[in-house]
Amino acid sequence: MTNTFRSTEESNIVDAQGVRQALRKRWLFILPAVFVTYSLAYLDRANYGFGAAAGMAKTLNISNSRSALLGALFFLGYFLFQIPGVAIARRKSARLLISLALVSWGVLASLTGLIGNFWLLAIVRLLLGVAESFILPAMLILLTSWFTRAERSRTNTLLILGNPVTVLWMSVATGYLIRAVGWQMTFVLEGIPSVLWGFVWLLVIRDRPDQAQWMTDTSCQYLNEQLHREQSLLPQVRSMGSALAHPSVLLLCVQYFFWSIGVYGFVLWLPSVIQVGAAKGIAITGLLSAVPYLFAILLMLAVGYFSDRSFRRKRFIWPCLVLSGLALFGSYGVAGQSFWWAYGFLIIAGSTMYAPYGPFFAIIPEMLPKNVAGEVTALVNSCGALGGFAGTWFVGLLQAHTGNSRAGFLLMSISLVISGLMILSLRGSSNDTLSTLPDDWRED
Repeated sequence: MTNTFRSTEESNIVDAQGVRQALRKRWLFILPAVFVTYSLAYLDRANYGFGAAAGMAKTLNISNSRSALLGALFFLGYFLFQIPGVAIARRKSARLLISLALVSWGVLASLTGLIGNFWLLAIVRLLLGVAESFILPAMLILLTSWFTRAERSRTNTLLILGNPVTVLWMSVATGYLIRAVGWQMTFVLEGIPSVLWGFVWLLVIRDRPDQAQWMTDTSCQYLNEQLHREQSLLPQVRSMGSALAHPSVLLLCVQYFFWSIGVYGFVLWLPSVIQVGAAKGIAITGLLSAVPYLFAILLMLAVGYFSDRSFRRKRFIWPCLVLSGLALFGSYGVAGQSFWWAYGFLIIAGSTMYAPYGPFFAIIPEMLPKNVAGEVTALVNSCGALGGFAGTWFVGLLQAHTGNSRAGFLLMSISLVISGLMILSLRGSSNDTLSTLPDDWRED
């Protein structure tokens, strides 16, 4: 009897070790591919700001207001197709949809550097937004099939980390690339990797754990049980229409709209602001533009980690957004007196506006079941796209009409403070008691 008991105990230990090893592989196989994909999406989205700073408007003989419209049209396309796209991803295949989007936006991004007609270029920018609109919601759906709530803030952080990491190296590389080959050829060269990666993605990624050869049957069963248990603890919602009646959904939509006004206005117009304020060449502008994103990377990792450890979301979001808005206001206040003081405030603002993305996108799947969480995430992200449209266009227009960046940064400052205060008022966003992974099996 004793030997049988020991044999069973040893077998359970071996099974637990095997499960831990298989679960650890998710972080090595899934997340690097997800990170690269979102990085490429952000590369082909954010390099427009460098094209504008390098004289796109002058080369194409268009006004500054038309240049601002070109930057903003991306977000209009980004807004229109998110919900239909995420419905396809949930019912068919997120993996396949993402691969098609990669190839499509790589081609469209390259065309941005080849087309000289304003209206054709406007159509390309709109379609680029459509192609990229599928990525974030489809990625989040994919991750909810592979990772539990105890890991969600970190996985979301590592996904969205592709944003500041890309802008970090892109700010340096694109500045030197534009100086070497011009902004038009830079767009062409930076679009090609997305096309190639679309085929690599198909080879590496699977929609569900049971489709991956490197996942054992035991680990798949364990993970599916944990995910099913999480779903059973959530309130059941029959349809998207019912989900819209949830009191927090509308608040999150409006909140993310204001947040995105600040983020995308900051990303697309920071190079132009630095170039004018510091009176440096495009290469040095790239180096200075990279610094806020370096600090953003470090802060995002810290916030994601501590949010998962504490199972708290809201307390890691609103302070960062309010501080970011206040820092932008500080930059607005001293911009006419000292560029370097204004730049220091921009570093604080840039790092804190990115920091809470991981816990923010963990809120929805912890609030709503999987049959509607993807569509609600797409709706919230669509409202963010409208905020990106508004932020990009209005900040660009204010800069064109006033001849400086101060009014635009005041707009972004107010928007970020509003978004932070709205998260502070959010109720029922995340239970602090739901934990699915045993302590000895949880990934640290």
